[in-house]
Amino acid sequence: MLRPPRHRVQRRAIGWWALRVLAGTVVAGGVLGLAYLLVTPWRSGLGIVLVVVVGSGVVLLVVAPAWRYAVHRWEVTEDAVYVRSGWVVREWRIAPISRVQTVDTVRGPLQQALGLATVTVTTASARGPIALVGLDHRTAATVARELAEITQATPGDAT
Repeated sequence: MLRPPRHRVQRRAIGWWALRVLAGTVVAGGVLGLAYLLVTPWRSGLGIVLVVVVGSGVVLLVVAPAWRYAVHRWEVTEDAVYVRSGWVVREWRIAPISRVQTVDTVRGPLQQALGLATVTVTTASARGPIALVGLDHRTAATVARELAEITQATPGDAT
């Protein structure tokens, strides 16, 4: 039976996701709003698009971050890296430690401001890397170090 990974992401990830949605909505709404003001022949069509984009952004801002927080989970064991993510489509990823090739930690500007980080685990898989998003930056550093130690001690060629 597949159990959920043990750890939740940091609660601050809600703010990170919300800021990303807000930034996208402000940029798209700003461009559309400027076009609405400057291109008078297209004003009625642009007005509808502007309302849809801003309205969708507000709905996403209210719903998506909390929903993602409720779903996202992660866990690292001696045997595998487990991640559950998504907010409409749920994705469960399991990467055996013997398949891990690289471990990277990323902290963008918003993540730095919120004390968060993402650990990306690249595997010998065509499916692509596994991302542990929304981790406390100290936890991310510890996870990356532990994964490096576990993979060095694990037999296998990661192919």
